Amino acid sequence: MSLRVTNTLTRQKEPFEPLEPGHVRMYVCGPTVYADAHIGHAMSAIVFDMIRRYLEYRGYRVTFAMNFTDVDDKIIQRAASLGIPPNELAEQLIDAWLDETAALNIKPATIYPRATQEIPTIIQIVSGLIEKGHAYVVDGDVYFRVLSFPEYGKLSHRTLDEMMAGARVEIDPRKENPMDFALWKAAHPGEPAWDSPWGPGRPGWHIECSAMIYRHLGEQIDIHGGGADLIFPHHENEIAQSEAFTGKKPFVRYWLHNGLLQLGGEKMSKSIGNLITIRELLERDGAGPFRLLVLSSHYRSPLTFTEEAFEAAHRGFERLRQAVRGASNEAITRPVHPLATLADETRDGFQEAMDDDFNTPSALARLFELARAINRARAAGDPIEAITYAQATLRELTGVLGFRFDESVPSRRSAEPFVELLIDVRSRLRAERRWELADFIREQLNELGVIVEDSPTGTTWRWA
Repeated sequence: MSLRVTNTLTRQKEPFEPLEPGHVRMYVCGPTVYADAHIGHAMSAIVFDMIRRYLEYRGYRVTFAMNFTDVDDKIIQRAASLGIPPNELAEQLIDAWLDETAALNIKPATIYPRATQEIPTIIQIVSGLIEKGHAYVVDGDVYFRVLSFPEYGKLSHRTLDEMMAGARVEIDPRKENPMDFALWKAAHPGEPAWDSPWGPGRPGWHIECSAMIYRHLGEQIDIHGGGADLIFPHHENEIAQSEAFTGKKPFVRYWLHNGLLQLGGEKMSKSIGNLITIRELLERDGAGPFRLLVLSSHYRSPLTFTEEAFEAAHRGFERLRQAVRGASNEAITRPVHPLATLADETRDGFQEAMDDDFNTPSALARLFELARAINRARAAGDPIEAITYAQATLRELTGVLGFRFDESVPSRRSAEPFVELLIDVRSRLRAERRWELADFIREQLNELGVIVEDSPTGTTWRWA
């Protein structure tokens, strides 16, 4: 089965065929660095890390670019409130992002372009758009003329009238059309600014991504990713300005968008403060479990973060970790055994699921089935060669999804009272010489990562 992906542009599942055989050019919108990144940003980063990893697993060479918007109204305002220069704030938050995404086991991008480093290319593109009649200058500002691009709206699948009715459009009598958007913003006192043919100023948000793609990846790319909230106006505007400038269509072969994350049923918002930062997530030892939570839902679907769901992800992550515990990293000769057959079938089923628009819920179901089989084989005393082969397969496939099991075991503070209760129940069963039930509790705790140790002075336990 060949890989098929759902293209937001066509709203159809299409065979994946990159522009250059064997090479994928992929761009994902990164953060605007004005405040601590939250788990919504982490969700999107994990989704596209998974997609990149699977493409590489399938044998593609992936050139992966993720940008930083390091000049923006919000950055300027936040820096002013902190009493520091905007570039200093941006640098601090970029460093934090790189550290936090590394802790989430997100592979570093091939290229990390920054808006402030692309000013010459931005000026080149804006100048070209003006020359071709797609943009105009007003008082040092430059606006894109949306009526000059008849296909405007093809990504969001809305007409211009529908967009105007549903958008909060700033009333500016200088614009030819209310939907015209800024390519260049004239300088204001105290704000960062660069010289341009239209006077000092700074780029608009949308043109930054087009310029970074044009300079680092080319006139056309294979995959452009981002959250569903970026479809309009950001990605819609990218298409208009890029295709108007280069004359090449399509600007992007496949548009992929992840669903948005909600916190307890509400959209996370920095303005109302109902969010969990990536730093807070990492402090809760949640890197692996959060990745599992994200990938347990299809990437295009919305995801609700609740404490119950997060705890379930913790348990699921532990089951996978326990199944690969003690696995060898050396090449394993395939033995003749039903468990080895199941491992091969798991690999085939995993690839079949992932080829179907990166269907991670179905792929994970296969992996958990193999994990259960490994644990049963251990308990039954099956040959170590078969267990080792299955473990190697499970480690391989979980690695494709970006899971890392060589970290210290999470503390599970919230689970500790329940562990204590089970230990107490087990101790009572042992006192009553009900060995079978006591051993069963011990085995189940062990599967969840709890090591139980009996001694003459009593029973103790610890996380594995």
